[in-house]
Amino acid sequence: MRGMGNMQQMMRKMQKMQKDMLEAQEGLKDQTVEGVVSGDMVKVIANGDGKILDIQIKEEIVDPEDIDMLQDMVLTAVNDALEKSTKLKEETLGKFTNGINIPGL
Repeated sequence: MRGMGNMQQMMRKMQKMQKDMLEAQEGLKDQTVEGVVSGDMVKVIANGDGKILDIQIKEEIVDPEDIDMLQDMVLTAVNDALEKSTKLKEETLGKFTNGINIPGL
């Protein structure tokens, strides 16, 4: 019978950890990171959940004769923002998983 008390205590701890982890995941939606290129000429803002929230492009870099450069800059800024978002998510949720990679988190 003594083992049942330990099992119930472990289940309560697991439920609390799960609740805390869900709250942390929800909190990631409110945290933002920025991907920038060329001194903020292109800025991409993403949240910790990996969603792009905004893309800002300074007017002075828009050259109709060089669309390829603008596309490259936007792509670079998006990738930078997504990389930072992934890192933020790993840091936030890593305290629950102790570095174990759990798919879907």
